[in-house]
Amino acid sequence: MTAKQYGLYVFDWDGTVMDTTGLIARGIQQAAKTLGLKVPSLETARSVIGLGMADTMRIVNPDCPYERWDEYLQAYKSWYIKREAAVEVMAGLRELLEEMNSQGMRLAVATGKSRAGLNRVFALTGIEHLFEETITADESFSKPNPAMLFELSDRTGVEPDKMVMVGDTVHDLQLAQNAGAQAVGVTWGACARRDLEKLPHVAVVDTVEELRSLFLG
Repeated sequence: MTAKQYGLYVFDWDGTVMDTTGLIARGIQQAAKTLGLKVPSLETARSVIGLGMADTMRIVNPDCPYERWDEYLQAYKSWYIKREAAVEVMAGLRELLEEMNSQGMRLAVATGKSRAGLNRVFALTGIEHLFEETITADESFSKPNPAMLFELSDRTGVEPDKMVMVGDTVHDLQLAQNAGAQAVGVTWGACARRDLEKLPHVAVVDTVEELRSLFLG
């Protein structure tokens, strides 16, 4: 199967479509600081982007009691949302998505964001109309559980083995692997090429132009 023949092109959001990786990681650090917890390294904070709350806390702040998770989340949101409006879609990606859409290629989003969070960035970017379907972490199981892609399959009629998942983290590529889908890693987000290449992939690309060549030739 060539890149142009996929039935559904599923994009992660944070770190893949929108350049939010650094901001999210700093928000995680700030939340820990606000609660008086040990502040995780920037690398550790970046590594959990896309995971659910339980997995995130287990990695970045295992000393935070469950009873304070909501307080932690609110501290993160308070810091992050004020700064989110300044973040943009990755350079060149809006144009690529528009071109793919204009050629009848079916696009979707599978993201670790909440529905409220995705709606917020759709309002900021104005590209919601390019995606046929979207699914968020609070509507399904968190990555790398394959449920998001199975749900998109139910909604679109495209079998998982005819999908390609595009993402910047190992969680995205593991999601694809667990669902029986193909995967493309992008290196401009949270994870390094060496980590992405350890998982099954069609390609790992360094630039939006490489992604364009892969999908549009």
